[in-house]
Amino acid sequence: MRDLKQLVKAYDVRGVVPDQWDESLARAFGAAFVRVVGASAIVVGHDMRPSSPSLSRAFAEGAAAYGADVVEIGLCSTDQLYYASGKLDLPGAMFTASHNPAQYNGIKLCRAGAAPVGQDTGLSQVRELVESWTAADDTVTIPPVDVKPGSLSSQDTLRGYADHLLGLVDLSAIRPLKVVVDAGNGMGGHTVPTVFDGLPIDLVDLYFELDGTFPNHEANPLDPANLVDLQAKVVETGADIGLAFDGDADRCFVVDERGEPVSPSAITALVAAREIARAKAAGEHNPTIIHNLITSWTVPEVVRELGATPVRTRVGHSFIKQEMATTDAVFGGEHSAHYYFRDFWRADTGMLAALHVLAALGGQTGTLSALTAEYDRYAASGEINSTVADQADRTAAVRTTYASLEDVTVDELDGLTIAGKDWWFNLRASNTEPLLRLNVEARDPGKMAEVRDAVLALVRA
Repeated sequence: MRDLKQLVKAYDVRGVVPDQWDESLARAFGAAFVRVVGASAIVVGHDMRPSSPSLSRAFAEGAAAYGADVVEIGLCSTDQLYYASGKLDLPGAMFTASHNPAQYNGIKLCRAGAAPVGQDTGLSQVRELVESWTAADDTVTIPPVDVKPGSLSSQDTLRGYADHLLGLVDLSAIRPLKVVVDAGNGMGGHTVPTVFDGLPIDLVDLYFELDGTFPNHEANPLDPANLVDLQAKVVETGADIGLAFDGDADRCFVVDERGEPVSPSAITALVAAREIARAKAAGEHNPTIIHNLITSWTVPEVVRELGATPVRTRVGHSFIKQEMATTDAVFGGEHSAHYYFRDFWRADTGMLAALHVLAALGGQTGTLSALTAEYDRYAASGEINSTVADQADRTAAVRTTYASLEDVTVDELDGLTIAGKDWWFNLRASNTEPLLRLNVEARDPGKMAEVRDAVLALVRA
């Protein structure tokens, strides 16, 4: 029997098609989702993966069978689905496996207004319902209900999505820019032409053809290997900036005019500065900015320097969105290039972050590397993964070694964070693989390398 606990993750549904799930399970997820959230109507969208249209339609049919009217918006980015959920005030389902390989697919679920659905906010209940409908031979039978079936209708939300984003950033006075965009054969190829239409941008496109088999490279810009083509094209064409989107185009990575990656922490600080200024201009005296505990020390430093309040959270969109709701934060950023905006229903949108960077770059005459230099104050290791037999044992060994040192702080908000006077590191266990993930930052590259190598020696002993 299928183990749905392997399929239903902390924040979404994700697995191999058809080995782990198929249309029959998608149909059941649709019915269960409607039952759990109590929805009379929902909105459903999907990415360009070969399995997405049929899985999405099966989910819609299951939802309709349980009485929900379903608005199908078809091909879309994940943040376009969030836009539709917010604008229509409906719960939503996005069919995508983001940056995973072609054989994977998944569902990102949200309540009305793009509010997140995770294990503690309905996802575990959805899983339990589907489990109860699944027999030992993996056949799925959705119990009939005495309700009038809902309707299926279609709606195009792409132009509305683009107009909403463009209404949140003033790009009217930017200078002409040459911009290379690598869509990785993902949904950026669908959204970028419409969003950029009419802007003074000379667009150089890479891999805009929608192809869920990812023939050119994985749609995962977090892996430096997948930025190589973008970096080369930026240098070759003399572009001002390069942008790389992941498969469902909710994350955006930035490359400067030299072809050098700009860290997501630097982008977080830059966008935070702009959102703080915008909030203060609207009368907010002390805006709040959210950042996860792996973002650079630069982020809270910049936020405080600008007279705003930084709030540190655990890694993960459900924690960020919850803290944004609690604090009414104007913006939040993560080290993984997820960027969250209060004016976008507190949801993450890489496209809006990209527009902010274009506005900042185009609003002055200097280069992007010069613009972002003030937001890149420390040396960082990036995320380093180590396969270990016992995550808890290796973490405890690191804790024992460092907790006894003078002038260090120990923090276990999310994994293990140890901080010294001019350095810090975080060690987190993966939820899905036998990995420990290490991030290190220090005042200078030499100290960063020293701490990195010492911690890795303990982890890999």
